[in-house]
Order: sequence, then C-alpha cells, then structure tokens
Amino acid sequence: MKLLENKVAIITGASSGIGRAAALLFAQHGAALVLTARGADRLEAVVGEIRAEGGRAEAVAGDATDPADAEATVAVARDVFGRLDIGFNNVGTVGEMAPLADLSLAQWREVIDANLTSAFLAAKYQIPAMLAGEGGSILFTSSFVGSALGVSNMGAYGAAKAGIVGLVRELAADYSPQGIRANALLPGGTDTPMATFKTPEERAFVEGFHALRRIAAPDEIARAALFLASDMASFVTGSTLYADGGVSAVRV
Repeated sequence: MKLLENKVAIITGASSGIGRAAALLFAQHGAALVLTARGADRLEAVVGEIRAEGGRAEAVAGDATDPADAEATVAVARDVFGRLDIGFNNVGTVGEMAPLADLSLAQWREVIDANLTSAFLAAKYQIPAMLAGEGGSILFTSSFVGSALGVSNMGAYGAAKAGIVGLVRELAADYSPQGIRANALLPGGTDTPMATFKTPEERAFVEGFHALRRIAAPDEIARAALFLASDMASFVTGSTLYADGGVSAVRV
C-alpha cells in the first residue's frame, strides 16, 4: 500500500540524515518530491537515487532561512507537479554548545533562525499553496530537548525546538478548519551527521538517555514522519509525536 500516492511533498534538509531517509521513503510510497538543502551535490545525489527507482523528484538548492528560497521551493512544486500536499520541514542545527550566558547574540540568532525562523518561512509559503488545493499536512522536526526536558549547554536549540511546538499549535488553530493539519515530530538521538560523537563512551552516554538504550536510525524517524504526512493521521493536528526511544518518559 502506497500511503502518499498522487501526493506532492516538499522536504527541507533533504540531503542527509532524517531528511534523506524521508525523501527515499516518501518516494517509495508514491509521492512526487521537491527536495531542498544547501548542499547541491548531495541533494542531487538523493534525487538521482529516487529517479533511478522510478520516482519523481526535483532538487532546489537553497537556504531555508532565506524567504526567496522558501518561496522558490513552493513555486517549483506548483510549476512542476501542479500543487502541494505535504511539507516536511526538517532543517535545523544544534549550534554552539555552551551555557546560555556564554552565547553571543550572533550564535543565538543562528540557531533560532535555522530551526524556528526557517519553520515560519516554510509555513508562510507552503500554506497558501495547500489552501489553493484540497488542504494538506505540514510537519516540522522539533526535539525532546526544550519540549520534554532541558539539556545542559543547549539553550538556544531547546528554545527554538520548543518554539516549533508552539508554532504547530497555532497553525492548527488557524488552518485546521481549512483542511491543513500541522504537527511536530520530536525525535530522540538519531544517527545522522549532526550527531557527532567524539568517543564510544560519549555515544554510550547519549544512548543511555533512552529507554531503548540506543539511538535511532534515520529511517525509523522517517517512518514516523510518513505517518504524520499521510492520511493515516487524518485526525491528528496540533500534536507532538515523540519518536524518541522513550527518552522523554524515562531519562536514566
């Protein structure tokens, strides 16, 4: 069963990690894709993988914090595929790890912009395209950090990711009556390029946060995104879905 047959989706941060895994999975489930990230070469490689399997995908290299790039990505979806049904807004960065008072304003803004301002811009341009059709599903990658618990030296990141939870609730209030569902996906530790472990002991320490005593593979998080994007979640909006291996429930 293809859960996204005849759907058109944008995925941001699609060149690696969770975004890449979601792109491959959404394509397998029938979606036509517009993929965006800053790294053009890696992005084109993902598009090539999808097309090699008979899928449909377009690459739009750009910066999710740039309004012109966010608008251009939606324009490609409408111009090439005729509409937009799904936005999986997955781009983000941890930024500088330091106690909050030690962060510069520039470091703070970099993290807020990459995680939260990018989410605002995605919604700003994706929602009108969905309203022009039959509605849709817009989802964002948040985190258990800042939403379920605080983690030392991650103040800007936690604030930004908690802001995404607030954003989806407001979007649900504004647009659910018009057929647009908005949800936040909150992964736990995931084996992506953003998760850099200097030693095996450091990795084991992070794994120990989780009730499952491991971190996720990107495709495990992608499957949760697929659920939220698809009609399997047709009565889910304004929600936070923890795909965090139990870290928010049992931190030990």
